[in-house]
Amino acid sequence: CGLMGGEPYRIMELKPYTGVSKATSSVILYVMMHIFSHFWFWFLSIFLFIAFNPVGLSMGILLTVIGAFCILAIYFFSRGYKTGMAQKGIRLLTHIPFVKGWAQRFAESKKETLEQIDSQIALLHQQHKRTFYSSLLFELSARILQSFEIYLILKAFNAEVGIVDSILILAFSSLFSNLIFFTPMQLGSREGGLALAVDGLHLTGALGVYTGLITRLRELVWIAIGILLIKIGNKNQLPKDTSDNSKS
Repeated sequence: CGLMGGEPYRIMELKPYTGVSKATSSVILYVMMHIFSHFWFWFLSIFLFIAFNPVGLSMGILLTVIGAFCILAIYFFSRGYKTGMAQKGIRLLTHIPFVKGWAQRFAESKKETLEQIDSQIALLHQQHKRTFYSSLLFELSARILQSFEIYLILKAFNAEVGIVDSILILAFSSLFSNLIFFTPMQLGSREGGLALAVDGLHLTGALGVYTGLITRLRELVWIAIGILLIKIGNKNQLPKDTSDNSKS
């Protein structure tokens, strides 16, 4: 299912502990923050590129377009954090052929639940700003740590790169691969993005392909661990009574 395969499973796992609406809002908030941090990472990387690299006319135009796109997305998500996203998402589906009939029926039958989910989404930004900004900082920090993986892999091939170069490689390759989000596990798009990003530093594009393949091995290991935890992770845990109407 591309990059959207885990959300139903997360909701299913959280449901016995928090109830349907809280589980759904929590998962939506996680996905929103994950995407929100990507836009901030790409936006901040523009200034990092300008600070450490010469910028010609064509590159300046490209960076301007990317910056405008990121600002628009950041504004959109900021509005979503204030008013919620669930009802807006369903309303968007009502205009899409083949699913608009289902979306209209779902919006009518689940109106109260959707309103409750949106109120819980808005609650994070309105009353828990410290948690909100802490989670954003952790997400951005995760991008920086991920760039160290690229740095160490390229150093293993004796490439002349620094941490700043690795951050820019990650920023460009993740932007490229997310623009082609519909490919399962970003197969090919990530490697292509890494090859282009590495080539931009006047290194051979093959290093980008090697880096992508090595990061795939790390992902496969985590996938195996995740599948194992699905089998054994929560067998001995008894979920408490956490229906949406219960007292916390």
